[in-house]
Amino acid sequence: MSEVLESLHDRARHLMVAGVTPYTAIDYPGQFSAVVFVQGCPWKCVYCHNPHMQPRRFDERFLHGDWDEVVGLLKRRQGLLDAVVFSGGEPTIDPALPDAIEEVKAMGFLVGLHTSGCYPEHLKAVVQKLDWVGIDIKAPLSNGALYQKIVGREKGDHAAAVSQCLDLLIEEKVLFECRTTAHPAYLSDESLITLARELKARGVSHFALQVYRCPKELELPFENVGYEYPNKDVLATLEELFENFELRRG
Repeated sequence: MSEVLESLHDRARHLMVAGVTPYTAIDYPGQFSAVVFVQGCPWKCVYCHNPHMQPRRFDERFLHGDWDEVVGLLKRRQGLLDAVVFSGGEPTIDPALPDAIEEVKAMGFLVGLHTSGCYPEHLKAVVQKLDWVGIDIKAPLSNGALYQKIVGREKGDHAAAVSQCLDLLIEEKVLFECRTTAHPAYLSDESLITLARELKARGVSHFALQVYRCPKELELPFENVGYEYPNKDVLATLEELFENFELRRG
């Protein structure tokens, strides 16, 4: 390893790795990838499936990894994997993320990012190194109060932060997908249409609607919903609005 790569690795190894999925075909469109979960998120979303990843400190009740282990895994899987996706938590919270991305790129992998869009400046620091982004849009960007409710934070203009991140992805011409996790308790059919029309007006072409499903191991405040939500007229509108629309149920 050259001195430059050694220095890069020394910085990247500070990344707080909450866990790794060594192989997946669903986290980066059309590519086989590994997913690296990063510890920490400033939001407390009402439907979060990884609540133990919200604090910046590790919860010792859960297994976690380290960057050396991740690099070792990726070296063994060169030629088998196409991409590495950084997820979380919120991966842009970690100051070591840019160096981790650089090291992954140096190994020949595509790099994807799953983000909530809560840190526009942090995203700006890495956006030109990314090959694909999945950005969560949790509510209509025009409804700041609803955004606050969903992310569990009363203070802050969270919708504005996400809006800035969306603008950045469009400006930089990065391939990206907007996705929304939806339940009628917090997103009505009308709100879904409002959200979708806002995204369409911004130039979004890829949109995925993820209907809420409660994992068996977690006690989350909402029951699963049936196929009546969203209604067929909403789905027809979403299919009409977006060049690429995907409905995900569980």
